Amino acid sequence: MKNIILSIEGMTCSACSNGLEKYLNKQDGIKQASVNLVMANASIEYDEKKLDIDKLNEFVKKAGFKSLGEFKEIKTESKSKKEKVKFIIFTILAIIFMYISMGHMINLPTLKIIDVNQNPIGYTICSFIFAILFIIYGFDIIKNGYKNLIHKTPNMDTLVGIGVLSSLLYSIYNMVLIIRGNNSAIHHLYFESVAMVIYFVKLGRYLDGISKDKTKEAIQKLVKITPEQATIKLEGKEKTVTIDEVHKGDIVVSKPGERISVDGEIVEGKAHLDESFITGESKPIAKGIGEKVVAGSINYDGYIEYKAEKIGKESTISEIVKLVVEASNTKAPIAKVADKVSSYFVPIVIIIAILTFMAYLILGYSFADSLIVFVTILVVACPCSLGLATPLAIVVAEGLCANNGILVKKSEILENAQKVDTIVFDKTGTLTYGILKISEIKNYSDLETNKLLQLIGSIESKSTHPIAKAFTKYLEENKIQKLEVKEFGNVSGYGIIGKVDNQKMIIGNAKILESYNIENKYEKDEQEIAKKGSSIVYVVQNNNIIALIGVNDIVRKNAKSVIEKLNQNKINTIMLTGDNKETAEKIAEDLKITEVISNVLPSEKTEMIKKLKQENKNVMMCGDGINDSPALATADIGVSIKSGTDIAMDSADVILTKNDLESIIKLINISKNTIKIIKENLFWAFFYNTLMIPIAMGILKPIGISINPMIASLAMVLSSLTVIANTLRLNNKKIVEK
Repeated sequence: MKNIILSIEGMTCSACSNGLEKYLNKQDGIKQASVNLVMANASIEYDEKKLDIDKLNEFVKKAGFKSLGEFKEIKTESKSKKEKVKFIIFTILAIIFMYISMGHMINLPTLKIIDVNQNPIGYTICSFIFAILFIIYGFDIIKNGYKNLIHKTPNMDTLVGIGVLSSLLYSIYNMVLIIRGNNSAIHHLYFESVAMVIYFVKLGRYLDGISKDKTKEAIQKLVKITPEQATIKLEGKEKTVTIDEVHKGDIVVSKPGERISVDGEIVEGKAHLDESFITGESKPIAKGIGEKVVAGSINYDGYIEYKAEKIGKESTISEIVKLVVEASNTKAPIAKVADKVSSYFVPIVIIIAILTFMAYLILGYSFADSLIVFVTILVVACPCSLGLATPLAIVVAEGLCANNGILVKKSEILENAQKVDTIVFDKTGTLTYGILKISEIKNYSDLETNKLLQLIGSIESKSTHPIAKAFTKYLEENKIQKLEVKEFGNVSGYGIIGKVDNQKMIIGNAKILESYNIENKYEKDEQEIAKKGSSIVYVVQNNNIIALIGVNDIVRKNAKSVIEKLNQNKINTIMLTGDNKETAEKIAEDLKITEVISNVLPSEKTEMIKKLKQENKNVMMCGDGINDSPALATADIGVSIKSGTDIAMDSADVILTKNDLESIIKLINISKNTIKIIKENLFWAFFYNTLMIPIAMGILKPIGISINPMIASLAMVLSSLTVIANTLRLNNKKIVEK
């Protein structure tokens, strides 16, 4: 199976996106398709043995839309100068037309040649010309409406198209009567309704496009972090090229004040780099030869040359943007409510409009009055606001999360995070920084301390566990040479083994002693060191314990305040760690965590998560992504605290690229407010249609309340703007800070 995101043109409302989604999901070879109205794209998982991109494009075309090919970048719908000029021209024409058609009602002066009373034929022809101009302006609406009706996926354009053409044809009929001398037919002209309905729909889309761009701003900021040009070294000379011209292996030059162009490794020079957009660390980081650089980071003060490693879609920033876009294409459970309603909404509205039209004729109303009610129902019921209610809020929330260093891989997480009542924290690398130092050494051998640590450090250098760094750092600081290691092996959850200086060594926690049937004579020493908050490392040689080493970690600076906030919000916090009981309880006591589960293996962590879920807990697991992958995947929400450089390979649902526990609070706050906004949007969308459709049907005519197609189209625009304005409240900083 292969995944692809296609950019789609021609979607105007939720009925469009739902219709395309249903059509794609019916096709053989497509496992799953999700269409996003706001981002104007479709995420498709398909069998590459049966389908290719050309066939997928063909499916989109058959459904009545146009595929613009594979999604490459987030494009705004910001209007070109030509489009803006066109909109301004038709705004002026709309004002002039309204003056001509309605000016006589308030005794405004008009030219005799187009005066409705003095020259009915001139007025009629003038109105017809204006209507035709607006039909041309809105031809895309009529065309899309017709195509979607043919493809059995009627949408907003279908409603507008039927309404506008019905009014136009009836007005043309009456225009013929007027030309033949029947001046009474002047009262049955609705050319101005044709023009104004199209104008207000275009106005709504113009404002809608601007609003959609605002929802993408946070994501676009990430895109703009990467510079458009780079300086590479070719045959000893510097050459400025575009980012697209940089290839893997190229030597790229960075000077003070410049941004890093692509991900790579420094091969010459040193500098302080600002990587705060990824790590959240405001203090510039000193980097030299052999260290990695990330595209978009700022070179403060040095000259460096680095080898390009990740370019284009492989870069860290591209991966982040891709994840955010993919997440916005997934659907939260609450979105399915609106989708289901929208799929039935347009056909039901058409049926209601036809039945009302027939009822008016049966009740003795004129054809003209019946037609106006028919058109008004179609126009007022356009499901724009309903279609925007959920996807717009999801995209804003995704951008808000991304801007705060929170990468959410599925939009359903934004719905589920606010339901979390239990958060399970791994200790090392999560509640602590994972930057360990040797705090105490109990040497039971005849070896000198440096020789002992040389043996241990050599084997530990083969491991990726945070504890290993404490020993390798000791070797570096004391300039001790590493020895050759043979027969290295990792004993998951217990420790490591290896052969060095022809001696087999076992290094790990107390459990590794049990697995190798080694008697532990030093439990008292272990407890003594553990009570100081140190993790314990046993060192075994020839089946004898030759050393007991305490390794200290540093608790994250805001871990305590985060736990306090979670406790205040009645969210239960649990520490789940493979470390010994004494060490775990000491750190838990400092952080005010009441429940501690220690001495567990990675597989046992997964079982503990399952047990909590069986107790009907909504569980979030927060780990460092190294040994916690199974537990992260098992939890309702898996959160990984790690650098953003390996995001693509991470198994968690959420990645905190700034390594800040405060982001968990922000995620929950964003989730709560997103769901609140979506519910409000759905309420206003449903309330609008529940109120306006009956009014359009004429139920309130007995008390003097009625609307015409022009008022209906304006009301439709206002309903969409209400949803948009409500959604943009999510961008308020207080939402993530409170």
